[in-house]
Amino acid sequence: MTNERHLTRPSGGSPPAGPAALRRANLSTVLRELRDHTSLSRADIADATGLHRATVSNIMAELLERRLVREVGVEHVGAVGRPRRAVALHGAHVGALGMEINVDYIAVHGTDLGGRLLVERRVVFDTMGSCPDSAVRRLGLVARDAVETMTRTGAIPAGIAVAVPGLVDVARGVVTLAPNLYWRELPLAEQLSAMIGPLRIPVRVDNDANLAALAEFTSGVAAGTPDLVYLTGEVGVGGGIISGGKLLRGADGFSGEVGHLPVDPNGDQCGCGRTGCWETKVGLAALVRAAMPEQAYGLPGMPVPDPGERVTDIARGLASGDRRMMQAVAQVGHWLGLGGSIVANLFNPRVIVIGGYFASLAEWLLPHAQEQLERLVVAAPAAQCRFVASTLGFGAASRGAASMVINQIIDDPTTIMDSLPRPARC
Repeated sequence: MTNERHLTRPSGGSPPAGPAALRRANLSTVLRELRDHTSLSRADIADATGLHRATVSNIMAELLERRLVREVGVEHVGAVGRPRRAVALHGAHVGALGMEINVDYIAVHGTDLGGRLLVERRVVFDTMGSCPDSAVRRLGLVARDAVETMTRTGAIPAGIAVAVPGLVDVARGVVTLAPNLYWRELPLAEQLSAMIGPLRIPVRVDNDANLAALAEFTSGVAAGTPDLVYLTGEVGVGGGIISGGKLLRGADGFSGEVGHLPVDPNGDQCGCGRTGCWETKVGLAALVRAAMPEQAYGLPGMPVPDPGERVTDIARGLASGDRRMMQAVAQVGHWLGLGGSIVANLFNPRVIVIGGYFASLAEWLLPHAQEQLERLVVAAPAAQCRFVASTLGFGAASRGAASMVINQIIDDPTTIMDSLPRPARC
């Protein structure tokens, strides 16, 4: 298992009150320590967490019985002394399903508690051209199919998290505004829960860039960097901001809408209704319109291809020296650097991770973008901010969504442990 980092850890303050709260806190502490390491002995866990060794042994006995951890071998420490049995996070029967619904696709990433990949796919779907009810129905069908696939492997999803390109009221599971999907005040969590009905799996909804930033921080190209910004490279452009190792949500949870920074008062109208937003300059729709106008988004009778296919076609043209495509990418790179400099001046990140199509075309985009960034960042060269291309592709948000479900389980393992049947004793 890969070492993964977390956005939050139990904070200081008053100790939990009561035996149930203490048990929950101790279970979470042990599971979190195991999540961050390939394997550890009980003594290692006690030393790392400060818990008494007897407490760790009791916790481990329960986790082993619940099959949330497994013994993976024996560690020999020094020439003498008792060997230590190493344990690792397991939970092959506990699943986490992450999903993303975007303008032209639905993505799925399902794992078990130990991080084993169970299902991953991307389904082409014209969300922009569908009414909200149709889109939610399609999302529900994809979710049910993914759940069935995971269940066949023996992993029952303990939660579903859905990434959406827009403003999300996370507490209520309501998409308050997704301009490129034409959604407003859509109770997505409630409607998706109704779609998967009898399965009774908790559903959460969050912003796509926030969840992609979580994926980048835990297991991406800049994993562990405490100050980073992630930029989605889709039809819309969003930002997820990690500051001091924590996801920056803002007062109402709506931070990161960098795609709607006004950069050109004489520019095109954006899906949000305003003029000259950054995403009208650097979003995938803008690039396709400039590079291959005959295949632009929104043309009558044009089928919606997989976004990866559009990007592959552009990459082929760039590799062959297609002049129109080279000019289009240079222009997008220019605006990417300009907007990136605004983000860098505001948040002072160490890196700006670019995802989606930005990452796929990084070879051609980044020279132009980095030049603008260095020219326009006020604190340069002291700021030392740079663009880096994500390696997670178009699946970053769905991967981050699955990671969020796992983090929630680890934060409070009793939400699943108290509902799991104990193995029959012989």
